[in-house]
Amino acid sequence: MFGLMGKILRVNLTEGKILKEEIPEEMAKKFLGGRGLASKYLFDENRPGIDPLGPENKLIFMSGLVTGTASPSASRYSVVTKSPLTNIWAQSSSGGRWGVDLKHSGFDGIIFEGISEKPVYLVIDNEKAELRDATDFWGKNVSETTKLLKQKLGETFNVASIGIAGENLVKYAAIMNDLHRAAGRCGVGAVMGSKRLKAIAVRGARKIQIADERAFKKVADKQFELLGESILSAGLEAYGTTLVLDMVNVCGGLPTRNWQTGVCSFVEKINGEALSEKVLVRPVGCFACPIKCGRDSEIRKGPYAGQKGEGPEYETVGTFGAMCDISDFEAITMAHYLCNDYGLDTISTGSTIAFIMECFEKGIITKESAGGMEIYFGNSETMIKLVHKIAKREGVGDLLAEGTRRIAQRLGQGSERFAMNVKGLELPAYDSRGAKITGLAFATANRGGDHITAYVQGPTFLATPFLVIEESEIKDPLQENPEEAKVVKDMEDALTVFDAAGSCKFMGMSLDAKEWSDIIATLTGWEFGVEEFRKTGERIYNLERAFNVREGLTRADDTLPKRLLEEPLPEGPAVGQVNKLEIFLDPYYEFRGWDKNTGKPTPEKLRELGLKEIINQIYKGEK
Repeated sequence: MFGLMGKILRVNLTEGKILKEEIPEEMAKKFLGGRGLASKYLFDENRPGIDPLGPENKLIFMSGLVTGTASPSASRYSVVTKSPLTNIWAQSSSGGRWGVDLKHSGFDGIIFEGISEKPVYLVIDNEKAELRDATDFWGKNVSETTKLLKQKLGETFNVASIGIAGENLVKYAAIMNDLHRAAGRCGVGAVMGSKRLKAIAVRGARKIQIADERAFKKVADKQFELLGESILSAGLEAYGTTLVLDMVNVCGGLPTRNWQTGVCSFVEKINGEALSEKVLVRPVGCFACPIKCGRDSEIRKGPYAGQKGEGPEYETVGTFGAMCDISDFEAITMAHYLCNDYGLDTISTGSTIAFIMECFEKGIITKESAGGMEIYFGNSETMIKLVHKIAKREGVGDLLAEGTRRIAQRLGQGSERFAMNVKGLELPAYDSRGAKITGLAFATANRGGDHITAYVQGPTFLATPFLVIEESEIKDPLQENPEEAKVVKDMEDALTVFDAAGSCKFMGMSLDAKEWSDIIATLTGWEFGVEEFRKTGERIYNLERAFNVREGLTRADDTLPKRLLEEPLPEGPAVGQVNKLEIFLDPYYEFRGWDKNTGKPTPEKLRELGLKEIINQIYKGEK
């Protein structure tokens, strides 16, 4: 098989058994790799209604179709499972080099099932795989685990692991690789911890077979050339992802003080220029990256001086900075380092702390109930303490480790309206009242409140074109135009292909669909044009939606927090705006081919996409 290695590992942790399996080529043609192939395995093998932290839940790692090739930024792998945070389909993607090394080891992916009796780690070395005792590594964070495993196995091994947040089943724990790269969202690290799987160390030198090497190189070289001309690429190279902070703030869409306003008064203290001046050491990039939007950094002053790592990224600055009303960039950077080492999603961690700060401000949680802590907005010292407590599940951290939806359910007193999540997944740092189409993207994302399922907010806030889809334009970000619901649908489909291919979405959005279909066609030898590019993304997206429907999700779950629907922004360019989500939903379902009453993909749509075998599972007992 070209492009893919054609094999996966199946690891039964309960029995300690490892099997090698072939990937059927027809399945690969329909779902590619990465997120697509992993979601197909999950749908087929997970029984609905199971406990995400129980032995029946599958934890699937899958490198992308183009991962490890000469295509730009072809570095990524996906982790797919059922989320303990949302109780629906979960996917998290990460870059760096670990996914490349997994593929070069001779396997496209790994399916973990069951629960180990004791802590273990998996070693994969050029098609040889072995489970080993991880008792000595249990209780250690990511940096120490990685260091010790490399000392034991050799520096040529690459490590993906959980920190103690995953061991303690924090509902939004991450899986970390290459020390600083995160499969961060949906609590995939908690699933790994529940299985007592501490780490996966990989090494490999297997060659990826390419159908037409000359044509593939020609297309890849053209992609590198086009990316070199991209305005987005130039900005990311200069300032990293914090590039967008000023632009979002200027539009009145930077969530501040837990989304009480969309304007941050101290943005110049936490933006891309501030990062460059205060902590930047050098830009760093993932495998085959022509841009290097990552930031190698060091804190140079204050109580955290001397601490080193990577980042922070835009979302960390947005959540720990603006959302928590904290202008201390060194403290924000330290929070980022801690999340990486503990294995925590910075979006959910920062958002949860911002939420509990507002609960404290409103008297919903008190100093006594918080274990003597005063959790005020703007208190950077308390913010850092809370990161430690969440990872360790100490004191109030045990509550915060559950995520904003569960916290609000326990606290009540109206806190549900400003628990800023969709389907249980905390929202990223873009206020959709400042760009209405973003609200639809948040509401319909298969994994919950997410910014990169469609990433419409990026081009909308930055006023850049949607290159990967045709005839796409948001005429007025502050108006709900029903016809523009198609932009969300088309971007969801296109970016789903990026996750299946294993490519960075920043790179992917700087190319058009023809360039994407050409790289897949020349790599695999399949007939794969623009139409198949779009149909493949739509097929995978509908399969994921079907998984959620099978778990009980309905149209009622495609909604936003009441703050966004009912509380107008108090200031800035978007003053007075709320999300009028219902204007978008019916047109979106129509574009999708989903039932407007239930939100289910129709049988006709599933047949059209080659998914007729799943119809009975989501229409069980219905005529």
